[in-house]
Amino acid sequence: MLLPDSKTELVRRGNKVVYDLGDKIVKVFNETKPVSDVFNEALNLARINECGIRSPKALEVSQLENANGWALVTEKVPGTTLAEKMTAEPQRFGEYLEMFVDLQIEIHGYTSPLLNRQRDKFARMIDSLDQLNATTRYNLQERLDGMTKEFKVCHGDFNPSNVIITDDGTPYIIDWSHATQGNASADAARTYLLFWLNGDIDAAKKYLNLFCEKSDTAIQYVQKWMPIVAASQTVKGNAAEREFLPRGSMLLITRERGEMNENNRLHRFLLPHQGIASGS
Repeated sequence: MLLPDSKTELVRRGNKVVYDLGDKIVKVFNETKPVSDVFNEALNLARINECGIRSPKALEVSQLENANGWALVTEKVPGTTLAEKMTAEPQRFGEYLEMFVDLQIEIHGYTSPLLNRQRDKFARMIDSLDQLNATTRYNLQERLDGMTKEFKVCHGDFNPSNVIITDDGTPYIIDWSHATQGNASADAARTYLLFWLNGDIDAAKKYLNLFCEKSDTAIQYVQKWMPIVAASQTVKGNAAEREFLPRGSMLLITRERGEMNENNRLHRFLLPHQGIASGS
């Protein structure tokens, strides 16, 4: 594939750059991105398309002619991201958050039996963490083994930037690179973590409260997924997250032994239900 000079850069992050080609979107990965991961993302998107979730269609995977790396081409969905709407209209944040949660619960209503399994992905990530000692990794794996097995479609990176609202108000969900079949509460824990790491702790609490209310899920159950999700994020997080999140996983375990300081910043992340219940 030869990238045209008329391309417009939309996002540059990590090992990828996203361009607008007018009628298509192309995600360009540099040589550090395994080719198998690029094809897996295209396969994820094709499977999501097939099960009926509103998402852009995968069109092409190509090796770049004028640079090292590979490109994933998808159809373009014109519109505005939900994150942009939340920023532009803060007075409507509650309305947009409700739409956001409804969309996530809608996604969890689908199944796609050929998607990778969330549980297997978490297990691999935990095993790869040399920042955690063997005892902590064992405790995390034991916790994972004890969680309820579900096979719901989980986005894996569900945040307002990955929701596009078209001009007629139809929502589309983009960026399915982390999609799996698994437990909906783990997916919610991941979204809570994304809000939290973005510095919007108030939105994180409101999101989790609303998700649990609408899905009839105990906040304490989502909390049980927090150390597993935090550990998995460490694998691909930035330097600050790689320093912070492993400590979070270990401290939740010590908290369960009654050893955590309740004023600790990590305590507020790992035990969101306490702040929500008190309204803090």
